[in-house]
Amino acid sequence: MFEIKKPSASNKTIRMPDSLIEKLEMLAAKHDISFNQLVVQCCEYALDNLSDIKSKK
Repeated sequence: MFEIKKPSASNKTIRMPDSLIEKLEMLAAKHDISFNQLVVQCCEYALDNLSDIKSKK
């Protein structure tokens, strides 16, 4: 049976250097995605590729 699922999400305020925000905003605009989508993808990639976490599994 087809079931519609809504992914859960929460708001969290974080501080970033202005220069990093500018780079991320330019990259997001270049690829026509939201700033938030880009940050989520960057974080997921970093966590998936963090050698410390992989070596402890």
